[in-house]
Amino acid sequence: MAVGSLPIAYADDIPRLASGSRAWRKFARNPAALTGALILLVVVGAALSAPWITPHDPAKQSLIRRFTPPVWAPGGNAGYLLGTDQVGRDVLSRIIHGARISLLVGVLAVVISVLVGVTLGLISGFVGGRADTVIMTIVDITWSFPQILLALAFVAALGPSLVTVILVLGFTGWERYARVVRAEVLALREKDFIEAARAMGIGSARILVRHVLPNTFSSIVVLSTLQVAQAILQEAALSFLGVGSGRTYPTWGQMIALGRDFVSVAWWLPTFPGLAILATVLAINLVGDRLRDALDPRV
Repeated sequence: MAVGSLPIAYADDIPRLASGSRAWRKFARNPAALTGALILLVVVGAALSAPWITPHDPAKQSLIRRFTPPVWAPGGNAGYLLGTDQVGRDVLSRIIHGARISLLVGVLAVVISVLVGVTLGLISGFVGGRADTVIMTIVDITWSFPQILLALAFVAALGPSLVTVILVLGFTGWERYARVVRAEVLALREKDFIEAARAMGIGSARILVRHVLPNTFSSIVVLSTLQVAQAILQEAALSFLGVGSGRTYPTWGQMIALGRDFVSVAWWLPTFPGLAILATVLAINLVGDRLRDALDPRV
């Protein structure tokens, strides 16, 4: 059977595709969304191409060049656009390489949180009963502690390393996804199409994967985008406190911590890493907020 000249399977997809197209057109017409996307594109591009675009080795020291100011300041050097730190390392090169760590931690931590939180949220909302009570009790207990405090305690106990920071941030941020997905599932499980699937004898696992989970994607995408920004801030905070990924890799939080003691003589040391964090987090938040507006049918 066909609708017009299209099979029913394709005809049923037309409203969904049209809705998605309208959402992306709305997103693309938003100046704030485009600004955030452009900044984010520059940061991601710089992080991915860091080994080829950085003017200097981020770990190379030169005491002769220490405290070189930015190129536009008196005494600046064209070879060091953003100046050098207390041991002569190029600030621009360290910021670019620091972007790799921040984005890596942010993305991988959110991936772990999504896998854990979405799975538990689906089970809690769809199964209900004792499983729902246990999962939501764990969520309430986890939410009673500040996430940064939990992360600080675990990293301090396990020792600072990049893998530890990713795992700790990932396993301390899943409860948000569990709550959001549970609420979505509670609203979806009584819908007519779910009842029809049950009446056709489709198993619960298939209903969850094929019918319930796809209807939560928009909320998951928006929440994940905003959570990446929060994970970047938390990684910077841990690095600032000295319990981040260690001194093996340059990170923005570590650069701010090392430069704060010299702010009176070299203001650029904490300023430029701080601006990098500000620009990246702001860009991600702009994109996330506008994605929420574009994907929310009520807006």
